[in-house]
Amino acid sequence: MADLLRIGARGSKLSIAQTEWVRARLAHVLGVDESALEIVPIVTSGDRLQSGRLIEAGGKGLFTKELDEALRDGRVDLAVHSLKDLPTDLPDDIALACVPEREDPRDAFVSAKAKTLTELPRGAVVGTASLRRQAQTLHARPDVRVVTLRGNIDTRLRKLEAGEADATFLALAGLKRLGVADRAISVIDPNDMLPAACQGALAITTRTEDAKTRAALAALENADARTEIEAERAFLRALDGSCRTPIGALARKTGAVLSFIGETLTPDGTTRWRRAATATLGADAIADAQALGDKLGREIAAEAGDSILTDLA
Repeated sequence: MADLLRIGARGSKLSIAQTEWVRARLAHVLGVDESALEIVPIVTSGDRLQSGRLIEAGGKGLFTKELDEALRDGRVDLAVHSLKDLPTDLPDDIALACVPEREDPRDAFVSAKAKTLTELPRGAVVGTASLRRQAQTLHARPDVRVVTLRGNIDTRLRKLEAGEADATFLALAGLKRLGVADRAISVIDPNDMLPAACQGALAITTRTEDAKTRAALAALENADARTEIEAERAFLRALDGSCRTPIGALARKTGAVLSFIGETLTPDGTTRWRRAATATLGADAIADAQALGDKLGREIAAEAGDSILTDLA
């Protein structure tokens, strides 16, 4: 591909690291020098939000709106996102063109006071801006206090060191991509605390009509990762998944078998609804994965009703 490709990315340290990872692999499969792939940092509304929760400011779209606009007006040809930040339904003119190989999807526990959530003393302060992590923490440890801790990974680690909280949770994938996985005191067993849907996966979006760029990205597509995230996104969609709903989900593909576990909780953590199942994938693995996620999500939605939604008042 002779033409320069411009890659949009959020300006955060993690986003740039993820985008550099994508650029290196894309340059390799296209047989071009990395200089032919320009990274264009774009500040999003989510990056400017330094306090409060996403739910109060507009939800997941805060991390994608400006990148979508850059695609539309031609400033960039593709954009790299953390897939868990991507809304379940994209605009018609924006396509999820590529899902590369997935990094470890689990959460990491970070603390100088304890090795695990279980070992924290009663009344300890756990900092997180994630509604899911807040609800899961309170479900496991109703005796601790949860406070909002926002910011990028470096900021949250500094706030933790400054004593704003006794512990926090971070995506292990992010720590690995920044080369600071050693900051994880322990790694959370998904059976104890499910990660966010699509955690550890990257999304590369393009203009839907841009067939040339979509074709260039085809070699980076990872079939296993795509199958897993399609199941998780179907689960989210069935639950009207947004920052208003504490949801965890994890699909893992092994050969032709897809295992799935998903849950939602009341925001205060008092009640949890969980479903787990496996499915043998047929010729259309994506459709089968979506059907499994949708089925389990609908079962939980029917049982839980409106009790899982956060009151915005």
